[in-house]
Amino acid sequence: MLTIKLPDGNNLKFPKEVSGLEIAEKISKSLYKEALIMSVNGELKDLYFLIKEDSLVKIFTAKDPEGLEVIRHDTAHIMAMAVQELYPGTQVTIGPVIENGFYYDFARKDPFTDEDLIKIEKRMSEIIDKDVKTRREVWDREKAIKHFKKIGEKYKAEIIESIPENEELSIYHHGDTWHDLCRGPHLLSSGKIGKAFKLTKVSGAYWRGDSKNEMLQRIYGTGWATKKDLDDYLRRIEEAEKRDHRKLGKEMDLFHFREESPGSVFWHEKGWALFQKLISYLRAKQDKAGYKEVNTPEVLDRLLWEKSGHWEKYGENMYTSQTPDEKVFAIKPMNCPGHIQVFNQGLKSYRDLPLRITEFGKVHRYEPSGALHGLLRVRAFTQDDAHIFCSEDQITSECLNVTNLILDIYKDLGFKNVILKYADRPKIRVGEDNVWDKAEASLLEAVKATKLEYSINKGEGAFYGPKIEFVLRDAIGRDWQCGTVQVDLNLPGRLNASYVDKDGTKKVPVMLHRAMFGSLERFIGILIENYAGKFPFWISPLQTVVIPISEDFENYAKEVNKIIKDAGISSTVDLKKHNLNYKIREHSLAKIPILLICGKKEVDSKSVTIRRLDSNKQENMKLDLFLKTFSALNKVS
Repeated sequence: MLTIKLPDGNNLKFPKEVSGLEIAEKISKSLYKEALIMSVNGELKDLYFLIKEDSLVKIFTAKDPEGLEVIRHDTAHIMAMAVQELYPGTQVTIGPVIENGFYYDFARKDPFTDEDLIKIEKRMSEIIDKDVKTRREVWDREKAIKHFKKIGEKYKAEIIESIPENEELSIYHHGDTWHDLCRGPHLLSSGKIGKAFKLTKVSGAYWRGDSKNEMLQRIYGTGWATKKDLDDYLRRIEEAEKRDHRKLGKEMDLFHFREESPGSVFWHEKGWALFQKLISYLRAKQDKAGYKEVNTPEVLDRLLWEKSGHWEKYGENMYTSQTPDEKVFAIKPMNCPGHIQVFNQGLKSYRDLPLRITEFGKVHRYEPSGALHGLLRVRAFTQDDAHIFCSEDQITSECLNVTNLILDIYKDLGFKNVILKYADRPKIRVGEDNVWDKAEASLLEAVKATKLEYSINKGEGAFYGPKIEFVLRDAIGRDWQCGTVQVDLNLPGRLNASYVDKDGTKKVPVMLHRAMFGSLERFIGILIENYAGKFPFWISPLQTVVIPISEDFENYAKEVNKIIKDAGISSTVDLKKHNLNYKIREHSLAKIPILLICGKKEVDSKSVTIRRLDSNKQENMKLDLFLKTFSALNKVS
């Protein structure tokens, strides 16, 4: 008898080998209908895979992440099948599942058009309606190479040639003729996919991501378990396009980029005002929390980066320069080594710990041109970086202090939905296991103390220590990984950091790496998209614009503007020779929170007429009451 153990602890008995589909049917008729794939002793398998020994089996449906992933995987295959049926001679290369969907890279002379995507979608629906069966075969390596070369699939043959010789080659057939090299698993048939998919765009992609190789065409698609899920996703995408920080940054006159300095931001007056407001806010928070702000050089000798280990790990992404005396210097990609140099100045004792050093340090890291994305992916950025030097016994309390500070700051900025990710030791790491044990336990204790939802990323810690990542969920449900706390058991020792302990012996401090925004540039991009450019009053780079309705009231408008600015509210007066409606439209597009209209009534009553962003209503208010009301709003609530 064969024993199949289920996740709930129950066992099922079978007289001989059994498939996943048979197991699902024995559990329940509904599961039999909804089952998509299974795991056998933790390994994902097709439902028709035959289990021949006692095993732990779990059945997955479209409600499970594993089920949704296989739907997307099969949809990618059916897309490739449709493409080759419609456009004979097109070669398929690689087609993985990605977040929210899938893509496939194709080698084809003629470019795909939007009309082509409509045709491909239609053919995909026809294939799904036919409910073509899926079949898996294991092929001999040489047979596979010869076969794909014969049918003109040179890219597929090249992939097979790069696969280790001891690895099994599986070929999946969808229907009688179409097949592809794939590890699987896959659905039983195309009908299981459903119709909750859409092809979204075409872009260029180099073969195997190497710019030296041929340019291919990549078709992206999104796939979901239900039509409602698809519609919800497409609405989110539509909303995300409206909120695109690059579009809003131009409309609001915040920043721009130029080809002469790719990945570097040209901040305009209002954008820089926003940047500085964030720094001022964070600086006040850090000062209250006991941080000491420093500033370290942007250019450091290569020897220091070699000693710290960064040269070996990040050397390819560092900007370097050789001076006439043949010394090699690098622009810093991070602030850590510089902060240790600050710590190392003067003898430190246990009484100096914890020592919290912070810097708004400009760093530079090379990113491929194709990876750059507005403020969200740049080559030059400012880290709200801090490093805390402490003893092993202080790890938990310091991590908890940092965590609470980060959460407090996110709340002020409107992010109340925060998810924590805890990552423990990777296979390749430095440091003794007993020190890792203490660091992990201390960090996990801090995570649990927050009472927040958290997940564990097993083995995903840094090579020098475990870490916490803070993930923000924005107004339209997107997740952004921003802040981090990392326990470093490696770098202080490499750069000779030490302190004198109570017993008079020298010890190496633990170093906590901490960032709250991560990158000021990226965080501003996230803020723009979260608020769709309509910032809370206190953080808006330009809070009010005073508009006289004619030249007769310009002097009063100037007077109002000066009084408002003297009260600490950022303001300007619009004296351009345009009509009132034009000015209102212009400043509304720029997302100015408050417009103040000045005419005869306002002059006579020493008042202003207030027009709020996204409102057609107007409110007349005495100037002194306006100052009192909006000065209060100019502080963090």
